[in-house]
Amino acid sequence: MTAAPLSTDTAGVPASAASPRFAAQLASALLPGERLRACLETDLDERLHFADGLIAVTDRRLLALDLRSASWQSWPLQQGLRLEHLDHAGVGRLELFDAERRLACWRYTLQRNSAALGVIAEFNACREGLGNETAADGQRSTQEACPRCQAPLPPAQDECPACAGAAEEAPSTLTLLRLWRFARPYRGRLLAGFALTLGSTAATLVPPYLTMPLMDRVLIPFQNGVPIDWRLVGMYLGGLLGAAVLAWVLGWLRTYVLAAVSERIGRDLRTCTYEHLLGLSLQYFGGKRTGDLMARLGNETDRINIFLSLDLLNFATDVLMIAMTSVILFSINPWLALVTLLPLPIIAWLIHLVRERLRTGFEKIDRVWAEVTNVLADTIPGIRVVKAFAQEKREAERFRAANEHNLAMNDKLNRTWSLFTPTVTLLTEMGLLVVWVFGIWQIARGESSVGVLTAFLAYIGRFYTRLDSMSRIVSATQRAASSTKRIFDILDHVSSVPEPAKPVHLEKVVGRIELQRTNFRYGTRSVIKDVSLAVQPGEMIGLVGHSGSGKSTLVNLICRFYDASEGKVLIDGVDVRSVPVAEYRRHIGLVLQDPFLFFGTVADNIAYGKPEATRAEIIAAARAAHAHEFILRLPLGYDSLVGERGQGLSGGERQRISIARALLIDPRILILDEATSAVDTETENEIQRALDNLVKGRTTIAIAHRLSTLRKADRLVVMDRGRVVEIGGHDSLMAAQGHYYNLFMAQARTAQDEDDDADESGDGSAGSMPAGPAPIRS
Repeated sequence: MTAAPLSTDTAGVPASAASPRFAAQLASALLPGERLRACLETDLDERLHFADGLIAVTDRRLLALDLRSASWQSWPLQQGLRLEHLDHAGVGRLELFDAERRLACWRYTLQRNSAALGVIAEFNACREGLGNETAADGQRSTQEACPRCQAPLPPAQDECPACAGAAEEAPSTLTLLRLWRFARPYRGRLLAGFALTLGSTAATLVPPYLTMPLMDRVLIPFQNGVPIDWRLVGMYLGGLLGAAVLAWVLGWLRTYVLAAVSERIGRDLRTCTYEHLLGLSLQYFGGKRTGDLMARLGNETDRINIFLSLDLLNFATDVLMIAMTSVILFSINPWLALVTLLPLPIIAWLIHLVRERLRTGFEKIDRVWAEVTNVLADTIPGIRVVKAFAQEKREAERFRAANEHNLAMNDKLNRTWSLFTPTVTLLTEMGLLVVWVFGIWQIARGESSVGVLTAFLAYIGRFYTRLDSMSRIVSATQRAASSTKRIFDILDHVSSVPEPAKPVHLEKVVGRIELQRTNFRYGTRSVIKDVSLAVQPGEMIGLVGHSGSGKSTLVNLICRFYDASEGKVLIDGVDVRSVPVAEYRRHIGLVLQDPFLFFGTVADNIAYGKPEATRAEIIAAARAAHAHEFILRLPLGYDSLVGERGQGLSGGERQRISIARALLIDPRILILDEATSAVDTETENEIQRALDNLVKGRTTIAIAHRLSTLRKADRLVVMDRGRVVEIGGHDSLMAAQGHYYNLFMAQARTAQDEDDDADESGDGSAGSMPAGPAPIRS
């Protein structure tokens, strides 16, 4: 049977929605007239090994391709057939069921989750429309489609996941006009700089004009026997000297004024971008690389600075020089001036041709350079891990590959640029030759003089030099436009945690937290599902559950690092979205599993949340956190420098400093996220005593995998797959023999196995206490 071409309609997915290697297989699998609706390229097999496959939904069937066997499976769409979606621990799963059993299962990494949701949406639409094609078409027409590829958008998405990953549109030169926002405060200095540029350019045009009468009225008459008029010579030479000095003074002032303005614009641009970056939510940083953001704030703003202080200044000078030179040339000899300007249209066409290639080239180079920076930003902070696993060679290969990619992109662009510049130079030399020929021909006919030709040649030298310089500005302009676009990509991004339009100020926070039917999604993946929970002031809640159950995300919603997709998070009965972000977070103390310390003194790190704290307050917080003793043992005590990320301190010491930091701000709400999971038993006991001081009188939400650390919790909240499945004390939850019981018993078995292994190896000692979870009492 000859395969029908891949047909589609406005609601369908074009064949290009799948990668080219699948196009032939899809074409051979479709029946005549069958229309492709959506497809998903899977990348995992049943053993969670990377393997390619394809799922496709048509208006008649569900198709699945296994590349290893190159065989198709198909299921006709019918009532009772259902496709379900699950995701857990970074792996997505599609399962096909009929009324009796599961028919098939496919697995994929979550970066393909958007496509999976699109497949489900089209599967349901086509299945429900069986027997009533008109109604189905009407239903599908109401579903939004991507304006670029016409693929149906996944539920709750306003952007096509396939097109979102495509290369962004190359930056337009008009992007540079947006820098006026930062230049406006300095418009007076810019106007002065323009006036100085005009004056200095005019001064540089005086010498060639004075050489014309010097040749015709002094030197040529002298060769014909007329004595030299020294008065005229002195006047002309004085004019040449005065013009040179004036051009030097005006040029120096112009450069100084405009360079100072460009530096201030660069300073304002960096400051504004950094402040805006700090105001964005964690969701933005989750999708960005540190090296890329550092490159934007550093390299890109420097490039804009250089453009404003040097390239733009030179360009303005070139434009003025060419315009004023053209006026002078036409005033001296119009025909010779026309001949001089002959190469201009060709050069303008070349500039336009090259600009189109440079526009995209520099944008790609910026992205590739960000890859190089990202390798450095990954490796240097993680150098201990690199060395611990002896991966120096691997990281060197990563850097070499990124660097080679950067070289290849630059070589590709330089091939275009290296041809353009000599071509412009050749055209200008040919233009100079044409002027010589035409000028000599006019002199021979008596229509011009040697002085006029000499002046023309002097002006043309300046004219073509500036023309060549103007052609080079194309490269600088496109680089600056690319940098400006990358900066404004940050400035244009709106935080997903916005400040309230009509803020409510909390005079005093009691600490009651309430979640009302709260839902949250990471992109297309649902993480928190219909959670309702009330925490009373001063109560300690323990959050438990498997990894990926949504515990940390729930805490992030309470801290307002993210905003709920649906439902509300209330503090003392007030929606947290109506409270100014900084004001709200001042009432929250956060102690993380891996505490982050900044480069600086111990005292500075403790006082990070309260910079105005006195030394007595800092010491009091350190004492309460059981950190005072080890701090005094440091070489300079509280003035000892802490290395980057706390290098030089143990994990327990860093943790106690972070507890002191939380104690100092005296928060009403306390968040403990695995605060003792990464330390030994003795250090854990020390930290636990510090935490006992910290939680007194505060509303506390604690996350822990080791259930023994939650023995003082008033209630335990058990989560599974984003839902609260159990709430209660230890005894009641154990009696219920549900999720919590299973977690507890699994930890007990693990601890017992560790004890048995220790006894067999001879490391156990008689009378030692078991390492299992300590009894928890509600």
